[in-house]
Amino acid sequence: MRNTSRPVATTGETRTMAAVVQERYGAEPEAVLRTARLARPRIGPAEVLIRVRASSVDRGTWHMMAGLPYAVRPVSGLRGPRLPNPGRNVAGVVEAVGPEVNGFAPGDEVYGTAVAAFAEYAATRPDRIAPKPPGLTFEEAATVPVSALTALQAVRDKAEVQEGQQILITGAAGGVGTFAVQLAHAFGARVTAVASTPKLAAVRALGADEVIDYTREDFLAGPRRYDAIIDIAGNRALRDLRRALTPRGTLVITGGETNGRWLGGTDRQLRAQLLSPFTGQKLGTFISSEHADGLRDLTALIDAGTLRPVVDHVYPLAETAAAVRHLLAGRATGKLALALPAE
Repeated sequence: MRNTSRPVATTGETRTMAAVVQERYGAEPEAVLRTARLARPRIGPAEVLIRVRASSVDRGTWHMMAGLPYAVRPVSGLRGPRLPNPGRNVAGVVEAVGPEVNGFAPGDEVYGTAVAAFAEYAATRPDRIAPKPPGLTFEEAATVPVSALTALQAVRDKAEVQEGQQILITGAAGGVGTFAVQLAHAFGARVTAVASTPKLAAVRALGADEVIDYTREDFLAGPRRYDAIIDIAGNRALRDLRRALTPRGTLVITGGETNGRWLGGTDRQLRAQLLSPFTGQKLGTFISSEHADGLRDLTALIDAGTLRPVVDHVYPLAETAAAVRHLLAGRATGKLALALPAE
């Protein structure tokens, strides 16, 4: 039956909300992110309005905020930000639905992705959200969508990790990495995780069979060869990663972080894809898909106790710039969340 709940009223008093505002590109969060009062989003007939209870930051937040590398600007806006703020992750309560929306109703607790999610209200499509895992707080749930979907697609869909395989995960203590370690362990692989000294114990607790401190040793040196490498850290040469693979191994590059303003390290991903047809190794990358089917898969893993978010710190919305700064400093283990009040 078609849901007949009406969307937000379009007449009468304009209703406002607290939101993060970004009016220009910039690499320093304190210089370009501020909080202000904005009009609440008006939803269309096939959209959902969410009362946001929590959001989170990830590396994509910075790319959209800075407009770097320039390759992101066809999406983020050529001359300046296309959206009021770079937030994507969301967990909250459905406030209203358009008349063409089925499966959701006001009062439902949901999580997923939305546009301009650093705000008290955000609009999204129903195929971008799913019921919130009941065992998670809103802050925990908001750290899952982008990072955990990326990890799931890298480990399960691209690397096709199997029981008994040897898997290397770089950047294992970050937002994507903490989910990837748990997923590879759950799929029965023997996981070697790469992280810095203060984060080794946390990564081992997530299911890593072996941890390597990249500040003390070269994790690609030595005779060991891996069936798959999930490269999240994004700062090693393609030739070095290939040497650590078995002759039929798989390399999945999910990160490409350099200071290059045009490609920002994505040239490594492009070279991997171009080389892959000419070698026995499977080399490549992917663009993560944000969809409800993947969220439901993640919910099942969370409900089973197989997967859990690691939340390093929770910031109020007004301190979004500080959260992004924390992310850039590289000190966080897992995810950084933003909390908004219930009322």
